Amino acid sequence: MKRILFLTAIIIIYSGCKEKSSFNVRGVIKGKTSHHIYFNRLDLDTPVLIDSAKITRNGKFRFRIKASEPDFYQLSLSPDNFITLLAEPGENIRMHFDTTALYENYSVTGSAGSEKLQVLDNNLIETRKKLDSLSNAYASATGEPGFDITGPMLETRFNDLIKEQRRKNIEFIITNTTSLASIKALYQHIDPDTYVLYDPKDLQYLKIVTDSLKKYYPNSKHVQALARDFENELSQMYAGQLERLSEQIEPLQLNPDLLNPEGKRISLESQRGKYVLLTFWSVQSKECIAENLELKKYYSLYNKKGFEIYQINLDPNENMWKSAVKFDELPWISTREDEPGNPVTARLFNVRELPANYLFDREGNIVASNLHGRTLKLKLEQLFNN
Repeated sequence: MKRILFLTAIIIIYSGCKEKSSFNVRGVIKGKTSHHIYFNRLDLDTPVLIDSAKITRNGKFRFRIKASEPDFYQLSLSPDNFITLLAEPGENIRMHFDTTALYENYSVTGSAGSEKLQVLDNNLIETRKKLDSLSNAYASATGEPGFDITGPMLETRFNDLIKEQRRKNIEFIITNTTSLASIKALYQHIDPDTYVLYDPKDLQYLKIVTDSLKKYYPNSKHVQALARDFENELSQMYAGQLERLSEQIEPLQLNPDLLNPEGKRISLESQRGKYVLLTFWSVQSKECIAENLELKKYYSLYNKKGFEIYQINLDPNENMWKSAVKFDELPWISTREDEPGNPVTARLFNVRELPANYLFDREGNIVASNLHGRTLKLKLEQLFNN
């Protein structure tokens, strides 16, 4: 009996090791027209074929891919018909394609990285469709009566869409700094000549992702290439401007280090080991004041269990901020932007409206953003009452 148990343990251990040295992909394609589907590993920007599989009559296919670390892959029917995956050892990936145009409508489960890539792709596809529609409307309206009014309106809507796509990518990057998926968010294109992150100031996000991923994936060829882009100042996004900008930009990290009402500097990183809600607010915002009252309830419930709030004020009047902190008896860490007229921290976190917040886990990673009301209540209950 002992021998049987011993052998069973060996089998379980062996199976576990084997599972962690590969991942599985299974899928179904509706209305399949091809007989084979191909699996490529991305050697930086170059797809390298590593396997192919027969598609059965009912559209099913499967792969088992050896892997030792997370990596980018392409699943393709042809060189122009593919989707990108971010897979890692041990995953069992399930895919379903509603059409033979793989990227148009598909679902993926069992792979956190691949699911993140799909979010990025879907956002960009939707934006491109809207931009194409506006371009067609602009072309049709050109030379027609009233174009002096409709033309500028269409141009404004076009530019607003591009700005909104940039905002989405920045938010994705900030909330996924420990995922290789953030690399794709850095390098997505609106069109062949235009990056989503088109503003020269977006260099700061390239640095943030580089610094973070070097820590988590120091041996990844993708991370090393990203580091080379930054260090060698050769990134196509910032051609001709990167050298000058990189000299001007100070080292950046998602770690505010600001003054509290007593004039003492407190860093966000000093709270490592706790769940920290980083919040941005203004005394002049009724929504912020109302949320502070709600936050006081949560703080009293969970502070002793390892919950902290690091609050950053954006008001230009320092005395107004200090009075509000004292009058409302805010018990958490209260700080203020060093220069509210130049809110570096708020810009870094892409704060667009108040109140805004980011939730950090005990290791200092962002795990959620803009949690308010019932959503925040449920998240805190999940963290501290389970």
